[in-house]
Amino acid sequence: MHLVGIVTALRAEAGCIVSARIPFNEVVRINAHSVLWLSGMGALAAQNAAEALCQHSITALVSFGVAGALDPNLKPGDLVLPDAIYADQQWPVNLAWRDRLQQKLAMDVTVVNGVLAHSPEPLTSEKTKQDLAQATGACAVDMESGALAAVAARADIPFIAVRAIIDPVQFSPPQALLSAVYPDGRVNPVRIMTLLLNRSVHLSTLIQMGAGMRAARKTLSRVIQLAGPEMTSQISDRSI
Repeated sequence: MHLVGIVTALRAEAGCIVSARIPFNEVVRINAHSVLWLSGMGALAAQNAAEALCQHSITALVSFGVAGALDPNLKPGDLVLPDAIYADQQWPVNLAWRDRLQQKLAMDVTVVNGVLAHSPEPLTSEKTKQDLAQATGACAVDMESGALAAVAARADIPFIAVRAIIDPVQFSPPQALLSAVYPDGRVNPVRIMTLLLNRSVHLSTLIQMGAGMRAARKTLSRVIQLAGPEMTSQISDRSI
């Protein structure tokens, strides 16, 4: 039996797939053909999740969540279904599977392809995004897909990434805010208030970040609504 493993870094991303509260760093059964793992942020967390899912006999792997734009034409809510992942080297995605998924999406979902780059840490300035875009030719960036693609390649199983843009090139989360964010993306309200009071973070920044996350989550939820079966159950009936 085919079994698709889906890895999300953030609790907000996992909530687009399953409405119930998801345990952290545990396998969660979604249906007969798919399981979910909420890993936390970063390459090591993603790698550990993927390797654990391989121990549960998954036969395909999905990186699902948000990404930052490197292409100035991308805006929050746009969907990136990449051709490849760049993380020190270029890792492939299964293009036949990716293309079938893309065909399921409605005209109201803006989909782009291209390269998705890896970053070991959040990019907190427009310049760092521009530098990474120039070095890699990528249109978007995240911190997990590279590690997931590498595990999939070593395990010789199909892999795709499904990533919605959360922030444009011109806007990035400030460095100071990172100290208030837990590994699963939840925020420490006391720390947030402290940052606001000492003006390390401005309220307008939080409002813009919240709007970006809502746009990205709307797109990710739409993907599940329109094409969830293509990501999970239909894989059992088709060669990928």
